[in-house]
Amino acid sequence: MELFGTAGIRGPVADTVTPELALDVGRAVGVEAETVVLGRDGRQSGTALVGAVEAGLTSAGASVVRLGQVPTPALAAASRGRYGVMLTASHNPPADNGIKLFADGVEFDSDAESRIESRVEDGVRSAEWADWGESRGADILRGYREEVADFARGHGDDLDGLTVAVDCGNGMASLATPQVIRALGGAVRALNANVDSHFDARGSKPTPETLTGLCDFVAGHETVELGIGHDGDADRIVIVDGEGEIVHEDTVLAILAEHYVRASEAVDPVVLTTPNASGRIDERVQAAGGRVERIALGALHEGIAEIRARTDPGAAVVFAAEPWKHIHPALGGWIDGVASAAVVARLVAAQGLDTLREPVTERPYLKSEVTCPDGLKRAAMADLETRLPDTYPEADVSTDYGVRLSFEDGSWTLVRPSGTEPYVRVYVESDDAQAMLADVKSVIGDAVETVD
Repeated sequence: MELFGTAGIRGPVADTVTPELALDVGRAVGVEAETVVLGRDGRQSGTALVGAVEAGLTSAGASVVRLGQVPTPALAAASRGRYGVMLTASHNPPADNGIKLFADGVEFDSDAESRIESRVEDGVRSAEWADWGESRGADILRGYREEVADFARGHGDDLDGLTVAVDCGNGMASLATPQVIRALGGAVRALNANVDSHFDARGSKPTPETLTGLCDFVAGHETVELGIGHDGDADRIVIVDGEGEIVHEDTVLAILAEHYVRASEAVDPVVLTTPNASGRIDERVQAAGGRVERIALGALHEGIAEIRARTDPGAAVVFAAEPWKHIHPALGGWIDGVASAAVVARLVAAQGLDTLREPVTERPYLKSEVTCPDGLKRAAMADLETRLPDTYPEADVSTDYGVRLSFEDGSWTLVRPSGTEPYVRVYVESDDAQAMLADVKSVIGDAVETVD
């Protein structure tokens, strides 16, 4: 059985994330948890699924604290010192839902997920009736918003009337980001800031296509200096400049990474990111006196734990991120788009977005794929571990998470197998990205033909 993807359990409620599965997962968590905070996003299926999880948790012996509709980062923060279960499919369409599991403010790692999968597969019996847990409600939103605002005050300057347009996408950011920006002194123009179970205003995934309303709004209002777009559960963030243009997600990451390195007092400040993240991040982190490490997509939490477990003197993870999703370690160990919105807004208030972007080298960045049947992926990647370095002998090579080639001029390419579709993914960042992409795809095509 394989329940978990890179961000919990997720899929259609019709046949994947069913009440039956939610009940089983609840029991599987409840046998090892004393107290569990339980929340959900605004999806139509959330009421039924949260009830099923609650029944599973309490019948296994755990006590439940019901939080109602909350952003995923608020649920994660509330899980410190206990367990947490969040019912959300994040940016997926409204017919989907999902289950994310937390312990002490951090998403379950792969070992913990394996325990849950095994219990669900084997079946978990209810505890004796006298050992069933109890359930109560709690309101944690005010405290979460205050904590995020207090954290953000340690970065940048007071917003002092900075006008920020926030597109909440009918999701959970409606309950947090506008309120935090206002608490920091900003003037908020909130778009789609009502919770809608069907995401009728726009798709729940913030993309150039779904954020046209935000971009047009910012471009059409001279007083609006910054735009922020969120996904359905408020762990992702997209930044829009004062001209109504989306800022590349890796530029946002580079700005935050450089800031946290410069602000850190650590002897060895580390920024943790993923193999598909731009070389512009490395450039800015190195300029600030830090260094970058990379970990597989979806494994930021495990990467942070690995670095902290080492004996490297002075090493400290000051920021961890993959595109659109950021962990602020000084705040907590969870992905938090609300905190990112607050910190970015204060940095913009201090320096202006153009000034923050100016030192970031924004080379063209392209993504594509080459068809490769699932059964051939392993052999194709083994072939590419030799074929790509032989084709580009001048490149530095890493094979930790796919094959990543880095060049002296700052260009790079990453080739990795898709975990969900019959493709080999390819990422390229270069001044001549189109030509490099064509060349790399040709090499991948030859490898697939060779192993077929």
